[in-house]
Amino acid sequence: MTPISTAIVVYIILSVIFGAVIGAGVFELLRRRMTGAKQAETEDLAKQVVQNAQREAENILKEARFEAKDLVFKAKSEFEQEQKAKLDELSGVEKRLVQREGGLDGKLAGLEKRENESRKREADFAKREEGLAAKESACAKAEREHRDALERVAGMTADEAKKQLILEMESQARLDAVGIAKRTIEEARENAEREAREIITTSIQRVVRDYVSESTISVVPIPNDAMKGRIIGREGRNIRALEAATGIDLIIDETPEAVIISGFDPLRREIAKVSLERLMHDGRIHPTRIEEIVEKVKVDIDKLMYEE
Repeated sequence: MTPISTAIVVYIILSVIFGAVIGAGVFELLRRRMTGAKQAETEDLAKQVVQNAQREAENILKEARFEAKDLVFKAKSEFEQEQKAKLDELSGVEKRLVQREGGLDGKLAGLEKRENESRKREADFAKREEGLAAKESACAKAEREHRDALERVAGMTADEAKKQLILEMESQARLDAVGIAKRTIEEARENAEREAREIITTSIQRVVRDYVSESTISVVPIPNDAMKGRIIGREGRNIRALEAATGIDLIIDETPEAVIISGFDPLRREIAKVSLERLMHDGRIHPTRIEEIVEKVKVDIDKLMYEE
């Protein structure tokens, strides 16, 4: 029996004993107090009290039994719920353990697979290493045979061939050094010429105006003043075309029968001077013809410079 059932039984027994004791005490008390004619009535009353007490005791016993049954039912329900909760928890733990076991099995299988692949790769590497060693040995043998054959054909040993190769490389290096030195000298010459031009230009800008005029101006004679108008052209298009093609400035002032060409570059001044003389001799002066004459003069002067 459970502790709850034992307590209920003890409670019932105590209730019965208590009821009996109360009834006996009441009966004895009434019996002693009543005398004479009232004795029968008192005994009936006592019996009635005892019966009432017995009925109350039975009612208490019934209620106690009902309460005991309720308590037993509740205790049984709680015990079943606790057992069910524990079973559910154990079932969840078991499922998680099964899942972990499955995951561990999968990982173990993957590790075994990787290990097998690693072993296979190691075996392949070992085979390749053996093949490479064999090929290396064969290459070394072929190299020795090729060297021996070359020595027989060339009539010299490997050391002699190395010395010959070193001599040839030294000769080639000397030739390359000469070429590099030549290019360096040419570059230095070009840089020197460019710097010299810059120095000369700066010097020209700083010297006296009269000397600058003599060094930077060329005068082209013209047959008459009417030719000035043809050189200028309608709205100045001819003179602008000539200045754009040659890169110099044309000064047409009140100087009679002369056109002034101004510029620091003597080559451009010469090209402009010759071009202007040819245009005046040709008589056709317009932008297209100016460009053609200037290009021809540039080619002719380049040939002349090359010949000189």
